[in-house]
Amino acid sequence: MKRIRPVFWQRFGRGLRSGKAARRAPRRMGKFWAMLAASLALGSAQVAQAQGSPTCHGHFPNPITDICWDCFFPLSIGGFDLWPSDKPDPGNPSLPVCLCGLRPGLSFGFWEPVRLIDVTTKPFCFPNLGGLTINPGMYVGNGHVSSASQKGGNTQMSAQYQAHYYVYPLFYLLELLGDFICFESASFDLAYMTEIDPTWNDDTLAALVYPETVVFDFPLAQVACAADCVAATAALPLDQLFWCAGCNGSMYPMTGNIGNNDTMDQSMRLAAERMVFKMHRTALAWGTMGDQGLCGKYIMPIMRKQQYRLQMVNPVAATTGRYACQPPGGSTAVQLTSHTYPVVGEDVGYLLWRKRNCCAF
Repeated sequence: MKRIRPVFWQRFGRGLRSGKAARRAPRRMGKFWAMLAASLALGSAQVAQAQGSPTCHGHFPNPITDICWDCFFPLSIGGFDLWPSDKPDPGNPSLPVCLCGLRPGLSFGFWEPVRLIDVTTKPFCFPNLGGLTINPGMYVGNGHVSSASQKGGNTQMSAQYQAHYYVYPLFYLLELLGDFICFESASFDLAYMTEIDPTWNDDTLAALVYPETVVFDFPLAQVACAADCVAATAALPLDQLFWCAGCNGSMYPMTGNIGNNDTMDQSMRLAAERMVFKMHRTALAWGTMGDQGLCGKYIMPIMRKQQYRLQMVNPVAATTGRYACQPPGGSTAVQLTSHTYPVVGEDVGYLLWRKRNCCAF
């Protein structure tokens, strides 16, 4: 019986007899091995880069031992302090009673821990998530701290950081006074990452998005920040000088590039303060203090610095003392000890306390 071959093999056999396949085979195999070698080289480079990348350090903030519970106070009703505190407090509504719609209530004032902030030189490093590092497959570049650069014959110390912003309503998560209407009700969430924000790493691009930057880049505007430094360290920052971050520098440009890095404590705190300022500027953070906040949050495009306190929780938690949770712009020199240190102490986490005035029924 005669064997019937498929059409493919008939044509392939003719190609072999004509010598065409013999000439094409080496070229195809050469391309195959070249692609395989390139893939292996790329994989090896990625593995080497991952192995050589700096280690991320950090720990989950302990909700009991790493929290400055004194920062909750003073607790007030109207203009009267039920539980006083040595920490400065902005003014509260004077009347103890309030009205939201048709429902009367009492005007409470207190401080609530609501957000977490990472500050690190290592992209996609999350100190407040236990030192977790992710690899999204995109290259951002490492930051630096205290890198000396020559500018006009003078040595200038600078720094560059990435920052992350978490929703962290601690009282609600711990189910403390779950029926209290004034506590923020939300789940834990990573709300913002600067690694995917091109304006955070580029001063020029940030100035295009936030054009008021050029107004506050003059020496006279920066000299005014000295008054904010004194006020923020002694009591409360000056909200009128909204472009100032007190002793730490300027809120502008709203980037992770710090041109006046004196110490790691100072420059990292400035990056965290810029992060909060940026959240207000982009309407991702709202106002909660004063008469306007009694019945709910309101739009606050220019952050009032008196609304916030910053407490360090990574690598060393600041839990005691008058300066454990300072307002933005407060001097880091008044801290009892430095909370950052080389290598394992360069990934920092902050807990953000927010002033809340609320009409509770």
